[in-house]
Amino acid sequence: MGAGHAHKLYRHGHSPVHALPAHCKIAAVFCFVLVVVSTPREAVWAFGLYALLIAAAAAAARIPAGFLLKRLLIEVPFVAFALLMPFVAEGPRTEVLGMSLSASGLWGAWNILAKGTLGVAASVLLAATTELRELLLGLQRLRMPPLLVQIASFMIRYGDVITDEMRRMRIARLSRGFEARGVRHWGVLAKSAGALFIRSYERGERVHLAMVSRGYTGTMPQLAETTATRTQWTRAAALPLAALAVCLLGWTL
Repeated sequence: MGAGHAHKLYRHGHSPVHALPAHCKIAAVFCFVLVVVSTPREAVWAFGLYALLIAAAAAAARIPAGFLLKRLLIEVPFVAFALLMPFVAEGPRTEVLGMSLSASGLWGAWNILAKGTLGVAASVLLAATTELRELLLGLQRLRMPPLLVQIASFMIRYGDVITDEMRRMRIARLSRGFEARGVRHWGVLAKSAGALFIRSYERGERVHLAMVSRGYTGTMPQLAETTATRTQWTRAAALPLAALAVCLLGWTL
């Protein structure tokens, strides 16, 4: 975790949200998602207020709406599943635009769409304002099991290695005039996948031997000790506390 490592979701900036310590932002997003999930689905207005809170946080972080909306496309499979629920769920039926839909399915679809979208938006906002190295250090600061932090760190970095290896192999195939156009070319792609697996395994062995030769004993040294002031914790807590107030109103009204 010592080397810098940027990811595609991160947007460089110098906003107050960027300046907050990573563990403060992780805790704030986690609490916000818990509050959103705890909100009754019938309190439709509450989810609108949650969306406004996310928009306010994005504005404070100077994250453009287009940047945020484009990365929300990751939840498209869940949206498709939610849209099917009114058609397949059982229970009392209701007429909507001439179609007979399940009332419980409609509420279930709304519940998934509203809470899922808000959770993904909060996560995207966290990733857009926090570098990957800081996220891992933040998890470490929050006393997440060190082994899980190491696995996440190695997985992310090794994923980039495999992606780069796949890119080089694709360029090598194109330079030899190969283009996959049908079933006849599946054999070549299968051989490429096998070669990729072997190269990845060998790369992993070399990386492990290099780490052991440098004194790795199963734990990674903590190169930076990030602390947060009371003011920083207060700023980070503004989002989940405001969401908690909305949630309590949703249960009482």
